[in-house]
Amino acid sequence: MKIAPARVQAFLGDPGSCRAVLLYGDDAGMIRERAEALVRVVAGSLDDPFLVTELAREDVRRLPDEAAGLSLMGGRRVIRVRDATDAAADAVALLLKSAAPALVVLEGGALPTRSKLRVLLDAAAEGATIGCYPEEGRALEETIRGTLRALGSGIAPDALSWLSQHLGADRLSTRGELEKLALYAGAGATIDLEAAMTCVGDLAGLSLDDALFAATTGDVATADRALELAMLEGAAAVQVLRVALGHLQKLHRARLAMDEQGMTAGDATRTVRPPVFYQKVGAFSRSLGLWPGATLVAAMAAMAEAERGCKRTGWPDEALARNAVLTLARRAAAAARPGRR
Repeated sequence: MKIAPARVQAFLGDPGSCRAVLLYGDDAGMIRERAEALVRVVAGSLDDPFLVTELAREDVRRLPDEAAGLSLMGGRRVIRVRDATDAAADAVALLLKSAAPALVVLEGGALPTRSKLRVLLDAAAEGATIGCYPEEGRALEETIRGTLRALGSGIAPDALSWLSQHLGADRLSTRGELEKLALYAGAGATIDLEAAMTCVGDLAGLSLDDALFAATTGDVATADRALELAMLEGAAAVQVLRVALGHLQKLHRARLAMDEQGMTAGDATRTVRPPVFYQKVGAFSRSLGLWPGATLVAAMAAMAEAERGCKRTGWPDEALARNAVLTLARRAAAAARPGRR
């Protein structure tokens, strides 16, 4: 059965008679976090040698036998399989036909809708599938707010808006950044925008911001180097494209202020909310002179299409993200040449 998003938290707290759970999607951190929640709620801990067994992907054929085993100390056992693929489908089918009492937790990746494993567990009365995808919008804001509340911190609206544009590509990385931010702000503090911008990077340090500002000012070489560093340090392709789209949207709003209200680039930059980081104000203002409104609209559409491409199974997501950002850089570089616009 498919577990609807509204039911996920309740299911993680009590999987009931379910015997096999498949966690799949683009957010590897969320998959891991939810898998660990299931292991803890059933076995009591992640590393109890009597109740928790981890199977390597190549050993998945042993799954029915492992699941049939009983703990010498009592309690329900959990079998955890990381990097699960459709190669596990036959073993899971045998498991579901048996009376094995253990809970099997399968951690998959971005499995397609027609995946044998997904189809099998979607239809199984004692099976479950849970999609794990990067949060955005209100869902991400609520996760940020709730996580900080649990850590004893509040958050100002503009800081929440800024964080929602810079976090979310990976649940565990997001949680780690928020824990660091709460520690930085101190117990009981309300986190403001300055604290958020000072403490939290783009899950890959400042190099992703550097890449995007370099791209929209036409510095191709810097954009390429900074983007390479961001990806080496863990920036996911979808995250790169999502942050790039947010950057273009800010430019577009400021450009509209110039075109419709006659503002200068500097004045339009000061209207942006959340405000542009003070060290980037000059680059942002220069970008406005290189990007007419219609060109920004086309660039935003291309960025959104690249993000959709990253979510299609088998597409080279890192290549798509890199090409999208460097296309921006080349376009801005062309506009910056004397006599060009």
